[in-house]
Amino acid sequence: MSTLNRRHFVVASTAALAASTLARGRARAADANSEVVLALMGANNRGSDLAGQFAKQAGCRIAYVCDPDERAIEKGIAAATSQGAAKPQGIRDFRQALDDPAVDALICAAPNHWHAPATILACAAGKHVYVEKPCSHSAEEGELMIAAAKQANRVVQVGTQRRSGPLYGEAIQRVREGAIGEPLHAKSWYHTPRPTIGVGKETPPPAWLDYSLWQGPAPERPFRDNTIHYNWHFFWNWGDGEIGNNGVHSIDICRWALGVDFPTRVTFAGARMRYDDDQETPDTANAVFECGDKMIVWEQICWLRPSESANIFGIEIRGTEGILRMNDEGATILDEERKVTADFKGGRGDAEHLRDFLDAIRDGHRTKANIEEGHKSALFCHLGNIAYRTAQSVVTDPANGHIIDNPAAEKLWAKEYRPGWEPAV
Repeated sequence: MSTLNRRHFVVASTAALAASTLARGRARAADANSEVVLALMGANNRGSDLAGQFAKQAGCRIAYVCDPDERAIEKGIAAATSQGAAKPQGIRDFRQALDDPAVDALICAAPNHWHAPATILACAAGKHVYVEKPCSHSAEEGELMIAAAKQANRVVQVGTQRRSGPLYGEAIQRVREGAIGEPLHAKSWYHTPRPTIGVGKETPPPAWLDYSLWQGPAPERPFRDNTIHYNWHFFWNWGDGEIGNNGVHSIDICRWALGVDFPTRVTFAGARMRYDDDQETPDTANAVFECGDKMIVWEQICWLRPSESANIFGIEIRGTEGILRMNDEGATILDEERKVTADFKGGRGDAEHLRDFLDAIRDGHRTKANIEEGHKSALFCHLGNIAYRTAQSVVTDPANGHIIDNPAAEKLWAKEYRPGWEPAV
């Protein structure tokens, strides 16, 4: 197995492997009942959850569980075999699974800094990809992922599962049919009582963790005892803060409801208000995305539950003739006089989302949360973070979301990599 170096990232360097796998993929696509062989990358928390969900889907099998944490490997294997499937092979380095021609697709549930590099590697190896949200760790990475998927002709599905949910699908359809008039304003929020992450200490990495592999393409940082496995979300080197963690889900629905692709101006007011700890990203924030004549607002309070509802996640779409309110429990439509005109429920879409991905591998259809849509929603989050980190509004091109005439913000469009790990397509 090869070492960490740039050649893993260049799609052209594995063109022959991709071509052979593409041919095999086309042959299998003709068989609607063919088994899809999967490799799971990242088996802790969300990864094991996905392994258990894929285990319930017919016509697929997890052949590898990959994680730099040997403890997480066992957790992932347990989830993958929860429905009686054969035991997958447990390995630390997911690239070993990409070398196996029997593997059809990679499930990437690793931390954010791995999402784009792993997707580009997998596409280069001729594999399809299910990548968790946000699909990228920087604005530039999303565009590279789109290029890699197109060049390799691979399905890349992003883990914004509400795109496949009956509840959200019906809500958007009602908006399209004029249930609230013309939709002009969308607000979403995430209020949750997160505890402090504390002040960590630099220590040697634990024996159960290959910390060098866990960091992978990210610039090397010393191991701190309060970072892994969840708190990396709140450090810029590996995560994107709460807007990239949970905000991307609701912003995706807001974009869908308003029918917008990219913003024209982004403003972000945020701060670390609750705790004096190691967190780098804000725990309290309001982001405003102007999208021509429409607007999206994101609000986060990561230290207290909401007062209006028991649900920590919510969306409100305001139109010229009414309001649509929804969360994962259901949706309500009110007219201009605040009279309820519709009240409905439905699933969030987890199982349907996985089925959409597996079916697309076989028949080649365009998935509901394809990489193009995933990039647009992730870009809103990246632009919000850029506005926060530069302490200024960011004006963008509505055609592609690129930053206009702002050198300080443009410096954050791309990210830094460990030397030799710069992705290229």
